[in-house]
Amino acid sequence: MTSTLDVARRTEARWKPREVWCAVGGAGSLALAAGAASTVAVPVNSDLGLLAVLPYPFWVGILLLNVSFAVALRGDAAGPARRPVMLWLIAVLVVVLFGTAAFVTDIPRGEVAFRHLGIADALSRTQGIDPDIDAYFNWPGFFALLATVLGATGLDPATVALWAPVLNMGLWLAAMGVLTRYLTRDPRRRWLALWIFCLGNWQDQDYLSPQAFGFFLYLVIVALLVGPLAARAPGFRGFNRAALESWWRGRSPTEPRQAHRASAIAVVLLLVPVICASHQLTPFMLLIAMIALTLSGRIWPSRLPLITAVVLSLWLVYPASAYLVGHPPLEDAGLLAAAEANVVDRVGGTPGHVFVVQVRMVLTVVLWLLAAAGALRDWRRGRLDIRVVLLAVSPLLLFPAQAYGGEMLIRVSLFALPFIALQACSALLPRHRGARPSVLRATGLALTCSLLAVLTVTGRFGNAQYDVFTEGEMAAVAAVQRFAPPGSAIISAAHPTPWRSESYLEHKYRTVDELCQADLSASVCGPLVYNYARHNPAGAVLLLTRSSEASLVVQGATTERGFAELEDWLGAQDGVEFVFGNADARAYRVAP
Repeated sequence: MTSTLDVARRTEARWKPREVWCAVGGAGSLALAAGAASTVAVPVNSDLGLLAVLPYPFWVGILLLNVSFAVALRGDAAGPARRPVMLWLIAVLVVVLFGTAAFVTDIPRGEVAFRHLGIADALSRTQGIDPDIDAYFNWPGFFALLATVLGATGLDPATVALWAPVLNMGLWLAAMGVLTRYLTRDPRRRWLALWIFCLGNWQDQDYLSPQAFGFFLYLVIVALLVGPLAARAPGFRGFNRAALESWWRGRSPTEPRQAHRASAIAVVLLLVPVICASHQLTPFMLLIAMIALTLSGRIWPSRLPLITAVVLSLWLVYPASAYLVGHPPLEDAGLLAAAEANVVDRVGGTPGHVFVVQVRMVLTVVLWLLAAAGALRDWRRGRLDIRVVLLAVSPLLLFPAQAYGGEMLIRVSLFALPFIALQACSALLPRHRGARPSVLRATGLALTCSLLAVLTVTGRFGNAQYDVFTEGEMAAVAAVQRFAPPGSAIISAAHPTPWRSESYLEHKYRTVDELCQADLSASVCGPLVYNYARHNPAGAVLLLTRSSEASLVVQGATTERGFAELEDWLGAQDGVEFVFGNADARAYRVAP
């Protein structure tokens, strides 16, 4: 009998032709996509970003990968022979979608990653944390961890920043994999939720950043809340007082083992202060999620929201008070202000840039519509999970609270995405739980996922004209750092500049668009920049790079001719000396 069972297990674990071909398809798609991306020349001279320059083999690889996933999903997704194939395909998807820029160039994409490396370097060199420096030093948790890791391992900071999106997506998917195991028993739904989560992640918040770190911890805490710390709510019998009290007091933990719950509470109580010390927005998202789950009766320790609120308040009152003195939390609150900063102000610039922004909106709307259709289907069949719905919609409460620099809607969509993806699976899979998708449904799923992948690549890399840097720009920044004396100001045209990774505390960093606000004309902006540079006691260096100029032109702040006139005006003033130049950057020294 035992030998018969062993033979059955070995037969079940043996790879069948379906799994072999799907694994080969994943390898082929990786080779096609990576090879095609490596042929892209830098700089990218299109306001459509990588969409305009990626060769067709890249898109063939995307299609092949989604077809392989759809075919693999038709098999027994819970079988031991299928699990490695599904993990392999998801790993390929992560590398293809989030490592594309690393195949295009070996320079980290985006200015903020360089800035975060500079903050970590500054923390490693100082003897303490001064919250008066800037906002980052009011939430230094992530940067202290980054400085410790880089110092202990000796890793190259630029390489860490280059591959951070792939690493962060791996961490997010690991946490989401645990989370989905508590929210659904259908293995196909779990695999598809991870797949859609990747395909819908156009927000580009997975770079080397506190928000990526905070989002990972957020997913870990939510997994603990819906798992070991979950409570089974009794049947709801009405809105009268006696029924409500019975419903609330009658909750019982779903996990009977007390040791598991105690360990989970300890981990949550440890991670909450870490999140509060690392990022401004994530603790509020976490608090809202906790309150929503608690009010629904689905969290066993109902005092967790109160504890989180106290920890968050203490951090804001004490360590972060230096920043909040000049930046009240609800200073720009309101639905109209949030809509204008997050939607209206972003739909502008060149036609290609407007198209990219519209693609991001369309992708978000499509995913939410799929989730709504899935929720309706689950509700009609009596299996709608209120926890998934609450976790998907609760981040919307923060949208009117603050404009957040025009990025609040991006953050809201990111925090809702795991649960939007999970709920959208109900609209894409067969009605009967665990049923194998038909050939027609699998074909439709492959085409739908391929379309989502195209939209995600377009939205995610739509700013490649100014957030993918060149060797010439890196050389210019290095030169400026060499001949700019301590205390001098370094003025760039706009933030898309690969600077501040070194000497973060030795210079004043300003941008032309910040100094001039809305009017970048030579007659108005020129005197403002010139006077600021001349009145700085240690002088200034004006650094004008291809990427910073392109960002202003693409987003409609100025034109190429207008920017050239501004540069000519500044270069002709007294005390301004041209000191460096190449094909992608120019630098001027301004004497004090």
